[in-house]
Amino acid sequence: MNMFLLSIVSFLLAIGLLVAVHEWGHYIVARLAGVKVLRFSIGFGKPVWLRRGGPDQTEYCLAALPFGGYVKLLDEREAEVAPEELHRAFNRIPIPSRIAILLAGPMMNFVFAILAYWLMYSVGVPGVQPIVGEVQPASIAARAGLQSEDLILAVGDTPVATWDGAIIVILDELLADDNIALTVRSADQTENTVYLDVAGQVRELTEPGKLFSGLGIRPFSPTVAPVVGEIIPGGTAAAADLRVGDRILSADDVLIPNWDAWVAFVQEHPGVTVKLLIERDGTRTVAELPVAAVEQADGSVIGRIGAGPLVEPDLYDAYVANQRYGILEALPAAIEQTWSMSVLTVKMVSRIVTGDVSVKNISGPVNIAQYAGYSASMGIATFLSFLAVVSLSLGILNLLPIPVLDGGQVLYQLAEFFKGGPLSIRAQLIGQQIGVGFLVLIMGFAFYNDLSRVFS
Repeated sequence: MNMFLLSIVSFLLAIGLLVAVHEWGHYIVARLAGVKVLRFSIGFGKPVWLRRGGPDQTEYCLAALPFGGYVKLLDEREAEVAPEELHRAFNRIPIPSRIAILLAGPMMNFVFAILAYWLMYSVGVPGVQPIVGEVQPASIAARAGLQSEDLILAVGDTPVATWDGAIIVILDELLADDNIALTVRSADQTENTVYLDVAGQVRELTEPGKLFSGLGIRPFSPTVAPVVGEIIPGGTAAAADLRVGDRILSADDVLIPNWDAWVAFVQEHPGVTVKLLIERDGTRTVAELPVAAVEQADGSVIGRIGAGPLVEPDLYDAYVANQRYGILEALPAAIEQTWSMSVLTVKMVSRIVTGDVSVKNISGPVNIAQYAGYSASMGIATFLSFLAVVSLSLGILNLLPIPVLDGGQVLYQLAEFFKGGPLSIRAQLIGQQIGVGFLVLIMGFAFYNDLSRVFS
C-alpha cells in the first residue's frame, strides 16, 4: 500500500473510531438518563448507510462527510414532542443529567486514550535513549554546557527514558519556566545539572519540528556500517534485488562511509534511479536502484527504498530503550501518560490563545491524515500513541466553552440553573453565531497550516 492510500485509510479509520467513541459516550448516558435517542450518526450530511433498531427505532447511520458526528436526542426545542414522551425529552430532564450527557462524550475520549496507552505499553514501545549527539556552537545547549554523548536522565524533577518522553517534558517545562533543568550523565559517567535558558524563545521553540534545531542539538545516532540488514517487502530495494548483507560502497559515484550517509543520500533523491556500487559475498557489482518519493507528515517529500541497516545486537541494546510493562503495571503508566499529555495540550492551547505559542501547531485534516499514515507505517505501538493523542485533543476541544461544542452547551445548562430558566432564544442564537465564527477561524488556521506545509 502506498503512503497516500495508507494515510487516507488510517485517517478514516482513526476519525471514524474516535468519533464513534465520543458519540457513544453521549448515547449511552442519554439512554441511562431515560432520554430518547433519535439518531446516532458518524459523519455529517446525507446518510450513505442507515439502519433502525431497538425499541425506539433509533437511526444508526454513516454520513457522507466523515469529519465528526452527532447524537440527536428528543427535544421540544427542535420539534414537537408527543405528550406521552415529554418525560423522555432532553430539555425536560434534570439539569445535572443534561450536563452528564454533554460531558460523557469528551470523557469517553479520555477513557479511550487511557485504554490506547495501556495497550501500547502492554505491547511495548520501542524508544531511543535521550543521548545528545551534535551540539551546535553558540546555541542554547552549548551555552548551558550540554555536550555530545550526554545522556539525559531527568528533565526538571521528571525522570526520562526515551527521547519521546524527554520531548514531552521539555515542552511542558518550556511553557512553565525560562530555565529548563536537565540532569545528565556524561560519557565519563559523571552526573551534573545543566540549565537551558529559553527566555523569550517559547514561540520559536514550540513551532512544529523546531525544538531540536532551536536548542541546537541533534539526537545521538551510533555509527553503523552501510550494510543492508533488512529488506522490507514492497519497497524499491526488494524490487531492485538488493539483499541482506550487501555493503553500499558508493551511489552515483558518491562514497557512502556509513548508514547515516546512505540514509541522507536516499532522502535527498526522491523519484531518482541511482547507480550503486555494492559489495556482495566479497565481489563488487553494479546495480540500479529506483528511489521512491514519500510525502512526510510535515508536507516535505523524501526518498525511501524500504531497507534497514545491519546493526550489532550489543550496539542496538545500548541505544534502544523498550518501554514495556505487564498488563497490571501498564494501567498506572497509561493513566500517568494520559494526564501528562492532557496537561501539556491544555497549556499549549491556552498559550496559543495568548499568542505565546505559534498557531502553526494547529493541524487540519491534511496534516492529521499524514501523521495517521506515518504512525500506521511505524507499527501498532506508534499508531496507538497517535490515536491516544488525537482522542485527547478531541476531548479537550469539545470541553472548550464555545456554544456549538459540548463545553458551551454545559455553560448554557449552568446559566439555566442559576437563572432559574433557560436563556432567551436571542442569547442562544448570538452564542451559536460566536461559536461558529470561532470554529471557522480555527479551521481557517488549520487549513492554512496544512497548505503551508504541503507547498513550502
